[in-house]
Amino acid sequence: MNHQAVKPPTDRVGICHSDETDLFWAMGSLFERLVAAEQTGGSLGAMIVTQPPGTATPTHVHTREAEAWFVLDGTVIYRAGTELTTLGSGDFIYLPKDVPHAFRVDGPGPVRYLALSFPGALLDLYTEIGVPASERRLPDGGLAPGDVEAWNRLAASYGLKIVGPPIPDPAITGPGAESPPVAGRPEHDHRIGGPLN
Repeated sequence: MNHQAVKPPTDRVGICHSDETDLFWAMGSLFERLVAAEQTGGSLGAMIVTQPPGTATPTHVHTREAEAWFVLDGTVIYRAGTELTTLGSGDFIYLPKDVPHAFRVDGPGPVRYLALSFPGALLDLYTEIGVPASERRLPDGGLAPGDVEAWNRLAASYGLKIVGPPIPDPAITGPGAESPPVAGRPEHDHRIGGPLN
């Protein structure tokens, strides 16, 4: 019998200066890793994410992690449960695990936000899919061939489940348009709260 010692995750002080971030291009976006789960004993992952206008996720849930965003620049339409809101520079959202959510980058320019994951492994999905970025900018050519397929293949291993469609593009559907309801979803998710302060 082979008894190998399992090394516990390391939780240590992490400092990341702006010129020391690991840069990745994935899903047509730029991911700047500030701290990986392996550096925090698994408790936190943090990245600065830049995404181009029109980027939209399907409605999905995180079954393992809570997530938080602080928007640095740009605008994003965000749906958490049944609540639809617009987030801009200086806005914050906290999302407990298991809450259906989706977002769409809105406006003429990209959105840039600080993404936090508790525990931290969720953000490793994008470094696994992505390729090292040579510069701190959005990738040329948008969404790389194979990124969506890789995301769909790996999502379940990161506790992600797709549960509905993306938020419709208001430029096509008109302002305030809603996605069709997802079968089996309650009309109101009581885990969604108002402002935190």
